[in-house]
Amino acid sequence: MRIGKDFILFTKKDNTMTCLLLSRTFHEEEGIDEVIVPLPTWNAQSQEPVTDNMEKFAIETELIYKYSPFKSEQEVMEQFNKICGEKGTLVIIFNLKLMDNGEPELDVTSDPRDIQMAETSPEGTKPERRSFRAYAAVLYIDPRMRIFINGHKVQTKRLSCCLYKPRMYKYTSNRFKTRAEQEVKKAEHMVRIAEEKAREAESKARALELRLGGDLTRESRVMLRQVQNSAITMRREADVKRRIKDAKQRALKEPKELNFVFGVNIEQRELDGMFIYNCSRLIKMYEKVGPQLEGGMACGGVVGVVDVPYLVLEPTHNKQDFADAKEYRHLLKAMGEHLAQYWKDVAIAQRGIIKFWDEFGYLSANWNQPPSSELRYKRRRAMEIPTTIQCDVCLKWRTLPFQLSSVEKNYPDSWVCSMNPDPEQDRCEAAEQKQKVPLGTLKKDLKSQEEKQKQLAEKIRQQQEKPETLQKTTPVRSQADLKKLPPEVTTQPAGENTQSLTRPQRPRSPPLPDVIKNAPSRPPSSPLAKSTMQLKKSSSASPNISTPKLASMLSREEASTSRTHQHTLTAGKSNSNLKTHAKPGTTTKPLSAALQNPKSSRETPSPKAAKVPAVKKSATVKCPQASTTRKRILNTSEDESEEEEEHKKKTKRGKSVAVKEEKDSSEVVVELTDSAGEEELAELKKSQKDKGLHVEVRVNKEWFTGRVTAVEMGKHAVRWKVKFDYVPTDTTPRDRWVEKGSEDVRLMKPPSPEYQPPDTQQEEEVIVAEPSTSDCVRIEPDTTGPSSNHETVDLLVQILRNCLRYFLPPNFPISKKELSSMSSEGLLAFPLKEYFRQYEVGLQNLCNSYQTRADARAKACEENLRNSERKLKETEEKLQKLRTNIVALLQKVQEDIDINTDDELDAYIEDLITKGD
Repeated sequence: MRIGKDFILFTKKDNTMTCLLLSRTFHEEEGIDEVIVPLPTWNAQSQEPVTDNMEKFAIETELIYKYSPFKSEQEVMEQFNKICGEKGTLVIIFNLKLMDNGEPELDVTSDPRDIQMAETSPEGTKPERRSFRAYAAVLYIDPRMRIFINGHKVQTKRLSCCLYKPRMYKYTSNRFKTRAEQEVKKAEHMVRIAEEKAREAESKARALELRLGGDLTRESRVMLRQVQNSAITMRREADVKRRIKDAKQRALKEPKELNFVFGVNIEQRELDGMFIYNCSRLIKMYEKVGPQLEGGMACGGVVGVVDVPYLVLEPTHNKQDFADAKEYRHLLKAMGEHLAQYWKDVAIAQRGIIKFWDEFGYLSANWNQPPSSELRYKRRRAMEIPTTIQCDVCLKWRTLPFQLSSVEKNYPDSWVCSMNPDPEQDRCEAAEQKQKVPLGTLKKDLKSQEEKQKQLAEKIRQQQEKPETLQKTTPVRSQADLKKLPPEVTTQPAGENTQSLTRPQRPRSPPLPDVIKNAPSRPPSSPLAKSTMQLKKSSSASPNISTPKLASMLSREEASTSRTHQHTLTAGKSNSNLKTHAKPGTTTKPLSAALQNPKSSRETPSPKAAKVPAVKKSATVKCPQASTTRKRILNTSEDESEEEEEHKKKTKRGKSVAVKEEKDSSEVVVELTDSAGEEELAELKKSQKDKGLHVEVRVNKEWFTGRVTAVEMGKHAVRWKVKFDYVPTDTTPRDRWVEKGSEDVRLMKPPSPEYQPPDTQQEEEVIVAEPSTSDCVRIEPDTTGPSSNHETVDLLVQILRNCLRYFLPPNFPISKKELSSMSSEGLLAFPLKEYFRQYEVGLQNLCNSYQTRADARAKACEENLRNSERKLKETEEKLQKLRTNIVALLQKVQEDIDINTDDELDAYIEDLITKGD
């Protein structure tokens, strides 16, 4: 009653016609609380009523004429005539439920062959959720009926026959007990009732026997016999129900077995998930389990099918869910574990997920895009999944042999077995061939003691590396060494620089200089502009900070610069690398003066200074030979951790950074120079381009797919941080640092802008757009590579020539000799389409010859088998006749002999031969 308020049913069977009306309108208008269903019946031949109560029949027909669309007996009989054949059922639903706009929820006009949900977009909606035809096609796991919608037959499907590389897994569990326990309780209740009835019948029989006593009249004996027979029947029924109860109790303790079938949907990969049936009827569809819940490419496109018996899980009354949610979740968890095992068994990830889907025409990076409609991709998909169709007469499923002409062929609704090109299956009398699905096994990860110890040691090592990175001190000699320093490491003043390089323990932070220590603090109410990172544009607005915090930051930067370049940096000298940039036209003041008198620095108007890029300002600084200028923009905020994270990001990416203090229009800029070479900077840029690569990493002797999310430059090698798409066990980390070029990592496919995530592309754009060196440094071009690519082109031409020669069709117009001497321009005009067409035709002919030869051999073997069976039967008949004659002969010679079986005869003859010897 969800679709409409009323429905009427017409059914015809065994020379009777019955009409049934179930109407909510009738109950509402008549004010009836109980359900009343008119059910008149007619004779199919004479159309006369079949009833013993004509008054009741008249009332029922009157209700049907009043509350149904059919107002007379003639209109009702016309509906029976619509049922073709001697039996069938017609269901008509009327007074459909309407939406807010007054239209019915079901759209029966858009598609004359289908019934669809109104106002449901096909984009983002599964076809079975909006189309009744698509839903009816998969409604049953093994359809054995014909379904018509608007007079057009539905092409039903067996899902397991529509999948690429299907595999079955047997799953047993003792967890599914709820439904079985209910059945046991129900059986116990039935046993109690049957026992009570049997005892009551036996008590009546004994009482009657005592009451009759010695009365031996015929009527008394008949009555007693009837009561005794009734008691015996009751006792037998109680015993049968008791045995049923015992069987159900034994079944309660036995594990339940389910068959999971998994396969890849190469026709529409976005339609993936689990289809869960109950007693062959669909309950849930497109349920994501296991790796599919993580949203990656792992297990994408895989469809699972399971048929759950009624004793394992009970569906709800509307057949759209299961009653026991806990056991249903356990079923989904088990299917997720087996799905991960299936993904390992088919080894798609090992070959490359993107490469696998490319083979079947999925060329777009958008997962929901349909496959390519090119003929070669259609043939590729059709070769992997044979066509399975149901006969319209015998309802048996037939698998058609692959033919090139059947790739885009549409089969008629009334397809029959005689249309099958397979001669063994071209008649309805032929037995249906069962689908051969390979059996898989769930392999649980049973780790050895050594592997557990190794994994524990790896975790301990990772935990120990975290504090070591904070405690490690390394002498800074180049830009590469400076990048390795964590942001928490403090630096010493220039005077103690030499001692800090030789001291093994971590140096302590130096005291603040008197100039900074005695500097007056800013009032809390005066805000400061936050420092900006100059990528392409300058940002603005920052939280309030105090001058002592900024002064301490500047002192740390000052000390770091003095350690890097091995010379003393004082705050009062003007030849230092630490400078204060003010408005053009004003003199440059020392940093100490700027810090001692912050008011004067703030009051100096410079409206144009904020618009001048930092790179232009650094042009006034003299650059040492073979060195680059780096600027660090440190965000001066109250949150210390935020400042350190920003500093770490700038150090890793090798950006030019600076420390700025802005108020109105004046700013303080701190520049740091180092002596790193151009090669290290270029190597850092090159390594950052590895982000987004799709790689495979070996963990515990198994390969897992993932993507490079971070790159780190080491002393001797480059390290990648790989985030895995899917890891089956909780003990394996979701990401891992690996060394580039090692045996435990390999590339899957070079990244392209189409496959790269947006964040990676944006990051690379920022790196390219930003200058990382000062204006005084000229980057030399790389001249180590080959001056031209002629050698590569010649090699590729030779490889193409060899491939064409190797697969050259026999009757191709171009010979191998001509192909060997063909130039690259000639290869460009080579008729590849004709080449592949002839090659495909030759390959098909070869396969057909093999198939013909195999069929001939099979027929010969079958003929030999039939001859052998015939000869064996004849021999057995002769042997039996011979034994009969021997027995008759022995009985004539010795009349008292008694031989009844062939074994006795054989033993007797053997005994005679032994005595004769």
